[in-house]
Amino acid sequence: EQEENRRTRWICKPSCLPISIILILIVLVVLLPLLDHSADKLLIGRFKSLQKNKLCQDKCQMYLTESIPEGLIYPKNSTVFPSTFDTWMNLISSANDTIDIASFYWTLRLNEVHVHPSSQKGEDIFQALKQAGTERNISIRIAQNIPSDNTGPNSDTETLVLEDAAIVKSLNFTKLVGGGVLHTKLWIVDKKHFYLGSANMDWRSLTQVKELGIVCYNCSCLAKDIAKIFEVYWIVAESNSTLPINWPESVSTTFNITNPMHTIVNSNGYNTFISSSPPPLSTIGRTDDINAILHVISNAKQFIYIAVMDYFPLTLYTPIQRFWPFIDNALRVAAIENNVKVYMLISWWKHSRDTEDNFLRSLADLSGVGHNNKTVDIQVKRFVVPASPEQDKIPFARVNHNKYMVTDNIAYIGTSNWSGDYFTNTAGIGFILEEDYKNKTNMTESLRKQLQDVFERDWYSIYAKQLIR
Repeated sequence: EQEENRRTRWICKPSCLPISIILILIVLVVLLPLLDHSADKLLIGRFKSLQKNKLCQDKCQMYLTESIPEGLIYPKNSTVFPSTFDTWMNLISSANDTIDIASFYWTLRLNEVHVHPSSQKGEDIFQALKQAGTERNISIRIAQNIPSDNTGPNSDTETLVLEDAAIVKSLNFTKLVGGGVLHTKLWIVDKKHFYLGSANMDWRSLTQVKELGIVCYNCSCLAKDIAKIFEVYWIVAESNSTLPINWPESVSTTFNITNPMHTIVNSNGYNTFISSSPPPLSTIGRTDDINAILHVISNAKQFIYIAVMDYFPLTLYTPIQRFWPFIDNALRVAAIENNVKVYMLISWWKHSRDTEDNFLRSLADLSGVGHNNKTVDIQVKRFVVPASPEQDKIPFARVNHNKYMVTDNIAYIGTSNWSGDYFTNTAGIGFILEEDYKNKTNMTESLRKQLQDVFERDWYSIYAKQLIR
């Protein structure tokens, strides 16, 4: 009987094989389409999630913010925005957990430079930061440029470290990229509020220098993206750090010139993204600052208004001076080929270079050139901040330090002067807001229009002087 059972099992095995193969084929025929369909659904779901993530769900609030130097008076009913001082104090008081600051140098306190009563506001900011770090248990991180002979020691941050109010790291751009500085001016609070603009951590930036920036509240989607730039600084600020071959994925971004974030701000829709310089510090997905500027210029339809402290189609601080015509060429193309009006408001102060006028005149001299009933319109003015004899004694003050551009459809607010060095080896950032006309409900509240109003206020003011031709 056992022998018969063995024989039976032996006979069954070959007979089961075809049946098993047939069953497997049936299963594959039935299940593979279902598996493919599930995979398709998963991919579609991921795609929809990516598309959905392009829309910022936060109810963001954004405001322009300015420092108007003491003694610079505008007519009544002129455009005026919250002060840089009030904005920074508000950010400090709003902090619950963290404050991250990227800065060039620190001279907030009275004992740093020429003694002047208006330095009290710098002292107030310093004390508020110290209190936040020591009494409110706020984690404060500061990324600063390494102190140099030009900027002097950063005794403010040294004090904050000694009193356990902040952690401070310094970036050495000479070591990292062969030259340049950390020129960014950025605050990030709790990864949901942020400020960026032209104002340094300097009491003069609060009372003696004309500054412009933007502050954003309750906008974690944008704040988290801009925080990635701060993390880049933090990574390379280690004492023996070099630029990594591959940046961590955590600092890459999906929001850029070709894939902006859709944001609703003050009931208006915008396409927004953050740009950075120099290119070696731009991580995967991040738009270089110069490309953002060229994008704004090339997309203008009616006008381009520019307000910057310096304008040179050169590198100014390299051992060998280089011609750097990218912005200059773009402006000429916009004015000549696209018939766009170009107005440039460039600062004039004690430290302006006389040679700058040559480059500005070469642009302005194109005005009036016509072809096919189109006339080029490029105008240049110098903005001069007046100074009393006492104010004139304050070093590196009484200047329009703005760094922005506004067109008929885009606003750009940056932290860099406009010469080649600031885009090739110096760290800076730009904030780009393009109006989404499909989601516009209140024209008077448009941030782009408000920035246009600021420019026109200054352009037609008594402080704007015609370029000497």
